[in-house]
Amino acid sequence: MVAQHPGPASDDDAAAGTADDLLEVALRGLDVPEGFRVEVYEEEIVVTPPPDGDHEYIVAALTREVLLHAGTAMLSAGNKGLLLPRGGLFPLNRMVPDATFAPVAANPFRGAPAWMEPEGVSMVVEVTSSRPERDRFDKRRAYAQGGIPLYLLVDRDRGTSTLFSAPTQQDYAQQHRVPLGKPLPLPDPFAFDLDTGRLL
Repeated sequence: MVAQHPGPASDDDAAAGTADDLLEVALRGLDVPEGFRVEVYEEEIVVTPPPDGDHEYIVAALTREVLLHAGTAMLSAGNKGLLLPRGGLFPLNRMVPDATFAPVAANPFRGAPAWMEPEGVSMVVEVTSSRPERDRFDKRRAYAQGGIPLYLLVDRDRGTSTLFSAPTQQDYAQQHRVPLGKPLPLPDPFAFDLDTGRLL
């Protein structure tokens, strides 16, 4: 289900390479301020400033809850670049979740390049910040198209946590939303109720 990516291309290879190879060269040439995040969705390059402290607190608190309570031993990566298939001129979206979880036994992070395919990833997390609509719609669809089993969205503006599951080629088929402060059941391999009150 996951598209194979040929890896970083040299400038010499780019002229004869795929559209994604050309994009890779273009991304390397960007002069992005330190701490900013660069993503590509539907051929749009998006540069995002560093998040505020409340955003990072939520990511840290959520990560702690998962690592302490998940039924399966988990690894967590912050700001891990993911290559997500989509088709079209540029067949790969490039997303950087706030948190990416995978079972210790799968360990897709070790030896992975800066942009890795999502095989072995169990859940990605986004906490809304400067562009909440991207988290609510664009990123949700990209993660579903990439076949990531679970997408957890903490929506600060709306005061909700939503777990999206059952990915399809267009979107997630299922969702479970609770107000922040209420428990949110996470299915296997997590198998525990996330206390979203700890994210307030």
